[in-house]
Amino acid sequence: LVSGAVFTQDQKDSSTELAFKYAVYRINKDKHLLPKTTLKYDIKYVPKDDSFHASKKACQQVRFGVQAVFGPSDPLLGAHIHSICDALDIPHLEARLGLPSKEFSINLYPSQSLLNNAFQDVMAFLNWTRVAIVYEEDYGLIKLRELVRAPTNRDVEIHLRQADPDTYRSVLKEIKSKEIHNLVVDTKPEHMHHFLRGILQLQMNDYKYHYLFTTFDIETFDLEDFKYNFVNMTAFRIVDAEDVGVKEILKDMERFQPVGHSILNRSNIIQAEPALMYDSVYVFAIGLQTLDQSHTLRLSNVSCEEEVPWDGGLSLINYINSVELKGLSGPIEFKEGRRIQFKLDLLKLKQHALVKVGEWSPGAGVNITDRAAFFDPGTMNVTLVVITILENPYVMMHYGKNYTGNDRFYGFCVDLLERIARDVGFDYILDLVPDRKYGAQDPVTGEWNGMVLHLMKHKADLAVGSMTINYARESVIDFTKPFMNLGISILFKAPRGAPPRLFSFMNPLAVEIWLYVLAAYVLVSITMFVVARFSPYEWHNPHPCDTENDLIENQFSLANSFWFTIGTLMQQGSDLNPKATSTRIVGGIWWFFTLIIISSYTANLAAFLTVERMITPIENAEDLAGQTDISYGTLDSGSTMTFFRDSMIETYKKMWRFMENKKPSVFVSTYEEGIQRVLEGNYAFLMESTMLDYIVQRDCNLTQIGGLLDSKGYGIATPMGSPWRDKISLAILELQEKGEIQILYDKWWKNPGDTCTRTEKGKESKANALGVDNIGGVFVVLLCGLAIAVIVAIFEFCYNSKRNTQSELSLCAEMAEELCFALRCRGSRQRPALKRQCSKCAPAASAAPYVPAVLDLPPANGLRSHVSTRR
Repeated sequence: LVSGAVFTQDQKDSSTELAFKYAVYRINKDKHLLPKTTLKYDIKYVPKDDSFHASKKACQQVRFGVQAVFGPSDPLLGAHIHSICDALDIPHLEARLGLPSKEFSINLYPSQSLLNNAFQDVMAFLNWTRVAIVYEEDYGLIKLRELVRAPTNRDVEIHLRQADPDTYRSVLKEIKSKEIHNLVVDTKPEHMHHFLRGILQLQMNDYKYHYLFTTFDIETFDLEDFKYNFVNMTAFRIVDAEDVGVKEILKDMERFQPVGHSILNRSNIIQAEPALMYDSVYVFAIGLQTLDQSHTLRLSNVSCEEEVPWDGGLSLINYINSVELKGLSGPIEFKEGRRIQFKLDLLKLKQHALVKVGEWSPGAGVNITDRAAFFDPGTMNVTLVVITILENPYVMMHYGKNYTGNDRFYGFCVDLLERIARDVGFDYILDLVPDRKYGAQDPVTGEWNGMVLHLMKHKADLAVGSMTINYARESVIDFTKPFMNLGISILFKAPRGAPPRLFSFMNPLAVEIWLYVLAAYVLVSITMFVVARFSPYEWHNPHPCDTENDLIENQFSLANSFWFTIGTLMQQGSDLNPKATSTRIVGGIWWFFTLIIISSYTANLAAFLTVERMITPIENAEDLAGQTDISYGTLDSGSTMTFFRDSMIETYKKMWRFMENKKPSVFVSTYEEGIQRVLEGNYAFLMESTMLDYIVQRDCNLTQIGGLLDSKGYGIATPMGSPWRDKISLAILELQEKGEIQILYDKWWKNPGDTCTRTEKGKESKANALGVDNIGGVFVVLLCGLAIAVIVAIFEFCYNSKRNTQSELSLCAEMAEELCFALRCRGSRQRPALKRQCSKCAPAASAAPYVPAVLDLPPANGLRSHVSTRR
């Protein structure tokens, strides 16, 4: 059987032609594959882009009786030759990137739609958001159009540029100026060295750049100049040179004399096109073998002039379509002439060589087996540009002339960055972001600012500080694992203690309780009076020895009833003791009542007199949202502002409307400005809890109100797809497990020499001494009581003197004499009773002046008594 092969003139004696010849040679040598058949080949060479001569050569092969035609690799020539084979029902086997399949065509090259899926999976894994596609031939745009139109790439910014060796440099320069760092490269293999030279000339060969090549022959190019710059170069290969079966074939191929060594390159690696040509010959041979087992193959006797189809071609093409085998290019399976089964190895350039880091297959998609290859920049020292913002205690600055470079900065994040750089292995240059903003997206224009914008434009490699991880930022940049967890809280001016009232001793009981006690006092006193007079057992003979006395008396007069009740209420008792059961019940119930009231009062009195009461106008975010007297705001262009702006919780939406419309603006540019506004009063500052904790511990005039409004974390930000993200994340996790981050936190937050003295809750402390402000009301009550007693005493004296006057002295004179008698410290405790008589009974001659006197009487029973006598 004769098979035809068409090659362009520049492919004469090429590795593709030699692979074709070697495949025929090996099949003929294998007596088990086609034992009764010998394959021969008829090779024609045609000028490139000359479809007329290609058609004539193909017709010559048809007249010669070929059963199949192989090649060429040129798309234009291949299309013309296929049209001839299709018209005559002759199988056409190709090994080139082609368009949708046609009848009587068998293409060993993987389907372009499947290849585009492979590229999409890799781009998705690498989180590419801005990509430049550089292609050389017009056909390249057709190949990659599915990649551009893919739904998964709708959010990817794609720039298409056509280039050739003369324009590579200008195109790459434009891409560099636009700060695009991810490129898909589709160039001719023979022009690849021009493209690589342009990369070197423009210094686009560091770790920031990532090149994804569409060629399967990346291993055949000289990449020595790129191995040690950490540039990312990735490509697929279809021939697994590490497979045992492939190694045996290549080893035998190298021994094929006299040209076997020419099939492989200097590294003994076969290119994709020769490998696919080799596999296509074997596919044809296995199809012949299967056909020969069931049918007799009729030789071809057709010609281009007669245009009569070969009657055996349809059967042969069907058997070839059903072939399944494992060749040099991996597993092979067809559907309607297109290859649907294959395996691609994902290669990544590392310091020593290209290494396999994953696989891709149509069914399983991409499987990355070595993720560190994409995110491990290596062990060589690299200097990164790190941007930050001055925020206490995260990043602070020395302003002295003796500090330069990174030594200017100090703080929690600076110490953390130093430890991470030491563990990961890089140097860094620390600098401030010009606009002093963390980064927020303008809701109108969609533009970002601050550190986020610098990372998006790759002006910096890392952003370090109190930078919150949120959804909006994560969609445009990458974050490491959080090194600190926190939430939003409210900073407010510490409330001042309420000034103690003069009558603070009344605070333990509410006003209504005092009124109820007073009412109970009156009610019990009256009840005691009524019950005592009603009960016969409370009436008794005042002179028990005089049994003939018909008069009995009751000790519970109305005044005595009130005196008994008030005496027991004050825990002092009285000389009145109930005798009847009914009155004793009234007294017992009153004693029980006073026991509970006095005990409760005493228990609360200590707390009310020693605990300082704070006046706090707000307790939480709901209180803040429900009033308008106290203004509140956040840091401008920060994550806290974004949180309120995007929140769907009604309370926070209400707060955002207030902040957005409040004039003057409640947003501040720095934390220091927000703290100053809080200290000025009537302003609450919404900020991260960690920063709030730092501030509160250093200023006792500030306090935290309520709990956390959300939960989030601080992370180190990197550009999207940065190779440093995972390495730094691992370093952060290691530092957390070792407790080093907690040590740094204690160092910068809880330094005893830098915090204010504040009584901590839950700890025993010495009770505050009570001052006049606390219990001064008791002295006021005492003085008022004494004054009232004196006034009542005067009233009693006046009333009694007016009623029973027998003296010619005036009322004031009598009062003066009585006062002098009362003030005698050594005066007698006794005096004769003054017998008063009414004016009708007293003799007229007895109207002598009233003279108080003290007489010394002879001692009675050995005792001397001082008796006051009145005339």
